[in-house]
Amino acid sequence: MISFRRFRKCFGSHQAVVDLTLEVCRGEVLALLGPNGSGKTTTLKAAAGLIRPTSGTVEIGSPPLSAWLPASREALSFLPQRVSFPEALTGREVVEFYRALRNAPIQRADDVLRIASLNGAASRSVSTYSGGMVQRLGLAVAALPDAPIFLLDEPTAALDPAGLEAFYSLVERYAREGRTVMFTSHQLGDVERLAHRFAILVDGRLAALLTQGELRDRLSARGLMRVRLQACPDALLAAVREVSGAAEWRDGALSVPGPASLRPAVIEVIRGHGGEMLDLTSENGRLDAWYRELTGAGS
Repeated sequence: MISFRRFRKCFGSHQAVVDLTLEVCRGEVLALLGPNGSGKTTTLKAAAGLIRPTSGTVEIGSPPLSAWLPASREALSFLPQRVSFPEALTGREVVEFYRALRNAPIQRADDVLRIASLNGAASRSVSTYSGGMVQRLGLAVAALPDAPIFLLDEPTAALDPAGLEAFYSLVERYAREGRTVMFTSHQLGDVERLAHRFAILVDGRLAALLTQGELRDRLSARGLMRVRLQACPDALLAAVREVSGAAEWRDGALSVPGPASLRPAVIEVIRGHGGEMLDLTSENGRLDAWYRELTGAGS
């Protein structure tokens, strides 16, 4: 439903996206991940037909059409990263305006206001809305058309818990209905719950394309367990290093990098050597740390 073939976009001498080839299928939820400036928004805007490729092609729909053609936009709905609406209008008036613009049925206004959890605020002017409420209003507008493709740029950036739940429910429903969703996010919780696959962009290039399980494994492998001990004799450290060769004793704590699957064995080794554990913390790898690895930063 969305196809990038050697898509390249330059702004002057700056290459925002370089030779991106990517297919997003019907009914798939794909998350675009990457550090700031990695080309996520440019990629999404190209699919929305808002920018023309410098080279390569971007096609959407079935049968596929160039995303740049006005007819292609009938097949999609796009939520930009920053949304703003006339502050003198009420939430319902904003939704009604866009409903008429997209020729959506009259009852869709009530439907999307309910989806975005804005029923109680629909009669208030936008000037009284918080940032999270404006974002929810944007989500309501994006949900208006009965489109097969949804493109969402940082849709959860300013959402409160009610807005987050509304967004999750909307995307999960679209996936069940066989619609295609592509969204950008910096929040691992968003992508782990919603996305089927993850495209990792770094410096405008596709650095990795992973399934949900593959991403979880990559981050788990970069995890860290820290165990505060009363003492760590050389024999204990040597035994732990047989399980995780990169284990270190520093500042009163044993640091053991590696996946969660190693941690029970490390704890057994500590107990077997009579180690007295004072505290234990563990975490999986962080997306931002992995981005630094992919870019070579800090190496």
